[in-house]
Amino acid sequence: MKQQYCGRGGADEKISLAELPVGTKATIVGISPQSRGRKKFADVGIVPGTELLIEAHAPFGGLIRVKVMETSMALHKDDAACIMLEKNGGCQR
Repeated sequence: MKQQYCGRGGADEKISLAELPVGTKATIVGISPQSRGRKKFADVGIVPGTELLIEAHAPFGGLIRVKVMETSMALHKDDAACIMLEKNGGCQR
């Protein structure tokens, strides 16, 4: 997992949705063209520029629950790995 350093430019880190810890807010910056659910993602608001919040990870790591706008949804970790984000809010502790 990538680390973020406090101070100069620390909030500009790019990371996949599958790697974010619970409670992190991030903005979508891109979705892999090879993603099998690209159109479905767009239908539910998962598009570049959208902010989301990681709400939970499944106990065995297969699903990730995210809040996009006012909707909570679960994504498979393989699909989440295709969504690239930029962390919001500075340093996470």
